[in-house]
Parts: sequence; C-alpha cells; structure tokens
Amino acid sequence: MELSVLTIILLLCYGLFVGFLIFKGSGKTKSINDYALGNFQFSPAFVGLSLAASTTSAATFIINPGLIGKYGISGFISYGLVLPIAAIISLIILSKKFRKFGSKVSAISLAQWIGKRYNSKGYNLFFAFLSLLLITFIVLICVGITQVLAAALNTDPVWVLLGVIIVVFSYMMIGGANAMVYTNTLQAFSMLIVAVILIGSGYEFFNDGFSGFIMRLEAINPILAKPLNPESYLFRDYFEIIFCQIIVGVAVICQPHILTKSLLLKSDKDVNKYLTAGTIVQAIFFLVIIVGLYARITFPDLEYNGEAIAPDSLVSTYVISQFPTYIVLLLIFGLISAGMSTLEGLIQALSTTITADLIGGIKTTIGNGKQFSDKQNLVINKGVIIALAIISFIFSYQQLINPNLSVAIFAQNGVYAYFSAAFVPVIFGMFLKNVPKIAPIIASVTAILVHFAIYYLELTPYMDAPVKNPAIPSAIAIVSSVITGSLFFIIYRKKTYDNRLVSKMEQISA
Repeated sequence: MELSVLTIILLLCYGLFVGFLIFKGSGKTKSINDYALGNFQFSPAFVGLSLAASTTSAATFIINPGLIGKYGISGFISYGLVLPIAAIISLIILSKKFRKFGSKVSAISLAQWIGKRYNSKGYNLFFAFLSLLLITFIVLICVGITQVLAAALNTDPVWVLLGVIIVVFSYMMIGGANAMVYTNTLQAFSMLIVAVILIGSGYEFFNDGFSGFIMRLEAINPILAKPLNPESYLFRDYFEIIFCQIIVGVAVICQPHILTKSLLLKSDKDVNKYLTAGTIVQAIFFLVIIVGLYARITFPDLEYNGEAIAPDSLVSTYVISQFPTYIVLLLIFGLISAGMSTLEGLIQALSTTITADLIGGIKTTIGNGKQFSDKQNLVINKGVIIALAIISFIFSYQQLINPNLSVAIFAQNGVYAYFSAAFVPVIFGMFLKNVPKIAPIIASVTAILVHFAIYYLELTPYMDAPVKNPAIPSAIAIVSSVITGSLFFIIYRKKTYDNRLVSKMEQISA
C-alpha cells in the first residue's frame, strides 16, 4: 500500500513537470515542421541524450532482460554485446551523412528523406505505409511500462495500460519536438542513474570473480552459463547470436525516431558533440540487460511467492522485491522513463510520417498537387495520434493477456521488417551517386517479401518452432535486398551510361 501511494504521488509529480514542458513547447508549434523538428536552439548534448533515451527503450530496460534471465549468457552476448556494438558503429557512420542531405532538402521524416533523395513521391508514399509496422514497437513499450506500473500499484494491468496510453498520447498531441527533447533529456538522466543502480545491484554475485558468477548460473542450469543455448528459440547457434545480430544491429539505426534526431541539430559542427554524448550514454544503457542474469540468480526457478514469473515481468518483480521502497521509486521512475522516451519519439515520428507523407501524399496525388495548410496538418496530426492510441491499446491488450513468449517477438517482427526495407535506400542514398531509383525500390520490395515469407511460411529450419526469431528473416532479407539492389544498380547505371555514350556519339557524327 505504501509503495502504491508513493508511486501515485511520483506519477502526479512527473505528470505536472511534463505538462509544464508541453505547455512551454506547444506555443511555438505552428506547423507540422515545428512538430517534427522543433524551432528551439537545442544543445547538441541534450539532443544526444534524447537520442540515447530514444534508442534504448523499454526493450532494453524491461523486456529484453527477461529473455536474458530465461536463457542466460547466450542472450547477453547477443543483445548486450554484439547488437549494441554494431548499432553504435552504424549510428556514428550514418548520422552525419543522413543529416547532410536531410537538412539540405528540409526532410522532416525518414519516408520524406527517401522520397526526396530518389525524387519519387511514390517511394515516399510506400515508406509512409511501411511505417505503420512501427506500431508493433509502440505496443512493446506500452506493455513494458504497464508491467512495471501494475506491479508497483498492485492493480489490474489493463487499467494501467489504458491510463498510460491516454496520458502519453494526449500530451504528444500538443508538444512535439519542442517538448520532447527536454522530456527525453530528463528521462535520459533518470535512466542513467537507474542503469548504474541496476548494473551495480548484482555486485555480490561477483564476490568470487567472474568465474564465481558463472558458477552460480551453472548451479541453476549449466546451459545458462554457455555461449549458446540450443534449448532457446533465440540464441541457438553463432549464426543466430553473431551473424544475424551484426546485420540487424547495423540496420536497426534506419528507423525514423533514431536517424531523424540528427535533423534537430541546427549546425553540422554540433554533430560530433551530439554523437559523443549519445553513444557513451547508449553504451551504458545497453549493459542494463545484465540485470536479467541477476534476476535469474535471485529467482532460480523463475517463481516468486509461488507464482511463475513471465519474461516480460521479470525485471519489475526483481526491482520491487529486492530494493527498499525509496530506491524502488527511483527505479520505477527510470524504468518508465526508458519506455516514455522511445514512446514519445515513436509517436512523434510515426504521426508526422502518417500526416505529412501518407495522408498528405495521398492528398497531393488526388488533389492536383494541393497540400494541406499548416493548421489543417496540425488538426490531422492530432486525429492520427488518437487513431494510433486506439490501435496501440487493442494490440497491447492482446500482448498482455496472451504473449507468444514475449511481446519482444511481436515487436521485432514488425520493426525488423521496416528497417530491412529501409536499409538499402538509406545506404545507397548516402554513399552512392546517380543511383537509378529502380535499384532501391526493388531492394525494399525484396526485403519485405523475403522477411515475411521466411517468417510466415517457415522457409528455414529455424522457423519450425513455436517461437520464431525475427532476427533470422530480417538478416536474410537485408542480405537479399543488398544483393538485389546492387545488381539493379550495376545493370541500370550501365544502361544509363551506355545511352549517354550513344547520344554523344550521335552528336559527334552529326
């Protein structure tokens, strides 16, 4: 009861502070561009913290540690080392290139960046449709936040879910980027404190060194201490935990709420400060998943008070059962911050894409090029956010009552399909010149078809399981799209060159 009351007070204080930031930012939001990119002069360090908070979400702090606790060291290698290293390197390489072109053409979304880069409204519209897949990630975060708050409030998760969605989606209808950078910065600082507490919370398990820690896992189940876990559905061999996670880690950056953060910077000279702050804090955040191993040592049978602990609720159970009340409050704040930061970024990026690129794109196509006014766009954006809230509640409710192992699987299937399709157009657009638009278009279509065909038609032995690992179809889809896109790039660029050569020869002969 004491924890429940204190949690309510904490949420009220947090709500009042966020409300102040929203009120402060809303007065400056006059157009969909202001909503997407803001019109304040943001500190590059603050934007970097916002990036770190958005990139590492409830998946990192709440959901993934549950899978690590269930399957052991193999999961930590995959989610805590391989994927983060690949993602951080990719982020450093891609951010500068993305910002350079995005700021030049005034792109406010990833779909718009791709459409303008290849001078194709149809391609822009295609990615606007694909962005709907990111709703799955919103669902993951809503479920993660709900699990933590329901445990702290000791109440029905469904009512908590409804409250989370109403509150967050409501204030994101008003604030946009002007408020989000500041809320993300607050959230990043709280997440940093919580990350240090959680990472350090298992220090006693290392009293006999790392080998002693491994022995504790072996005492529960020897497979938990091995680099591979053939009994799992996600970490069975090195192809799954190394190759697939490197490919996914490199491509995972190609999401609108991540890449478009660099467009909030007002100058190219700010990029290095932004990346330094963002990557250092991200690296710390990614290590938080080790708490899953601490929780498994604490609950060797994955039971608490005689009840089984589901992977998605392992972290919340560990936090509430192992810390004094005042520390639990701090951890709850940090855990919900981990979710809120990315949830805000996703709502802002996805609603912008649907408003400006999907609905706006359809309007200009059938309306003789006429666009909505700034006021109309803001009204439409609010309607889009309401629709997203309703859809997110429906899917989140289903994942709360009947997940397939974890909500992470549901989210990864949608998100991985999206960035698998986005990878080639982003990479080609950054690093190649005179790209025939057919090359990235065919690559994107190939990625979507390969990903979902492998997943739903169970085309590899890995897919013949009750729980399918979305990283496998995603990695194969990305490789397939790179090969396909490269072939079309070579063929059609050569045709263009040959045609130009023939034209010049004809001019000379004439």
